[in-house]
Amino acid sequence: MRRLRMGLIGGGAGAFIGPVHRIAAELDREIELVAGAFSSDPARSRQAGDIYRIDPKRAYPDVATMLATEAGRDDGIDFVTIASPNHHHFTASRMALRAGVAVMCDKPATATLAEAKELAAIIARSRRPYGLTYTYSGYPLVREARARVAAGALGIVRKVLVEYPQGWLAGAAEGKQALWRTDPAQAGEGGAIADIGVHAFHLAEFVTGLRVTQLLADLAAVVPGRVLDDDCQVLLRFNNGARGVLLASQIMVGERNGLRLRVYGDKAGLDWSQEQPNILTWRHGDGRTEIIQAADAGLGPDARWATRTPGGHPEGYLEAFANLYRDFARQLRGEEGSLLPGIDDGLRGMAFIHLAVTASRAGAGWVEFEV
Repeated sequence: MRRLRMGLIGGGAGAFIGPVHRIAAELDREIELVAGAFSSDPARSRQAGDIYRIDPKRAYPDVATMLATEAGRDDGIDFVTIASPNHHHFTASRMALRAGVAVMCDKPATATLAEAKELAAIIARSRRPYGLTYTYSGYPLVREARARVAAGALGIVRKVLVEYPQGWLAGAAEGKQALWRTDPAQAGEGGAIADIGVHAFHLAEFVTGLRVTQLLADLAAVVPGRVLDDDCQVLLRFNNGARGVLLASQIMVGERNGLRLRVYGDKAGLDWSQEQPNILTWRHGDGRTEIIQAADAGLGPDARWATRTPGGHPEGYLEAFANLYRDFARQLRGEEGSLLPGIDDGLRGMAFIHLAVTASRAGAGWVEFEV
């Protein structure tokens, strides 16, 4: 079985997520990065090609040139990964899909909800695989939590708490990563709500299997002079009647990457934290507390498939990211069993961002969640 060939869009010098995609994609030796349009500056794209150690002829000056040239090669790319700022996601996805090339894209799917709706139609017509890197859905114990909730181990879900505190944007935005995330022309409609809030939103729906039906949002740009939100609180109502609270903030000084999910049913509650991802705490209604660890013998098939090392050997962010690429490889080969988020998740994520931003600005109170 040959390795699948990947082209990378974005991820040039100074990028955080581009190298992460490359490491994750190649971890299981199913995929190989062979080409890229790494920057809108041709010189910087060539420089990135040297860093990634690909054939210099396959470090392209732009996406269109890469797609056209790779289509004429016997060993051309099988898919592209889009790791550029949000405002590039729609255009790059559309170009690739119209060229018959599958797409793996960073979240959020697009910069606006209108773009996401148009993209969904393009994907339907193309019939090509499309995946979104909601990274935290790749963790083994997140998949274990999802399976247990689906099997009824929590009982009827009543309460969902999901929080994502960071502190790295508590001051003036400095550096490439901060500057584009605080620029509406590049980030899109939302700031923290689009950067990390949408991760929290997806995690809550992914694990519980529920769907948000209403929300009440309070978003603020706390740092003076900032246009996009950097501090967010959102109340949620789910389709089974459960209530939820979502917090996403990038101005909480001292916080690092504190994504945490707690879900409470009428039989039990669960607690998972991204900074301690190899432990899932299960609180039973009779007072017992069960500590479930990565690679435990009792894990279900989804979690076991996503686990690479024996118990006591921590797995984390890169391995979770790599699990999404393993899922994508399954899809590209026509195999079943993938839990990779796709355009439906992308549409719901963009609807969440759009509704939270617009409702908060208007002081609208509770609004219906509509895609």
